[in-house]
Amino acid sequence: MAEDELISTLEALLLVVDTPISAAAVASVVAQPLDRVAEALQRISEILTDRSSGIDLRETADGWRMYTRAQYAPYVEKLLLDGARSKLTRAALETLAVVAYRQPVTRSRVSAVRGVNVDAVMRTLLMRGLIAEAGTDDESGAVMFRTTELFLERLGLTSLSDLPDIAPLLPDIDVIDDLSENLGDEPRFARLNRTADSGAGSGDAPAFTVDQD
Repeated sequence: MAEDELISTLEALLLVVDTPISAAAVASVVAQPLDRVAEALQRISEILTDRSSGIDLRETADGWRMYTRAQYAPYVEKLLLDGARSKLTRAALETLAVVAYRQPVTRSRVSAVRGVNVDAVMRTLLMRGLIAEAGTDDESGAVMFRTTELFLERLGLTSLSDLPDIAPLLPDIDVIDDLSENLGDEPRFARLNRTADSGAGSGDAPAFTVDQD
């Protein structure tokens, strides 16, 4: 593999990892000697720094990962906050439902349940703070995910036990069609709406409106 091709390949890999990745793991993926990969990673880091890129490639105790440079953090925060006020797509809601009712769950398991690749959607949910990492699977070593306190706040719930009972087969559940997000001025305090004819504690599914993909 030529040097330019190696660097481009490493950049592509680093763009999609959610957690730091070791040089050894990268070397295994690209089938290149560890020393060569380590040097290429260092070279990418230097290139990004030399051209004052908004992306900073750093090596931590856990491995290599791309980060936003500190001086550009305010712009990233503004983008994420503005995005938190927008509606989730149906795909995101279905993915969130799978995580909520199957947690802790791996990304591959969510993909299997939904029948599609969920990498991009999971990144969106992570950025919005609706899901978080929850350790690793004992058998596969894959990262597992769970919902967050913000997820409960957005639904107006106090605990996961307050989630309505639904059929165990996901995402083929009627509740998805009734999902809505009532995002007010402060997105952290949307509330779970019940239909007019359902009382508190009735066990009916929450009602939401969604963007259709």
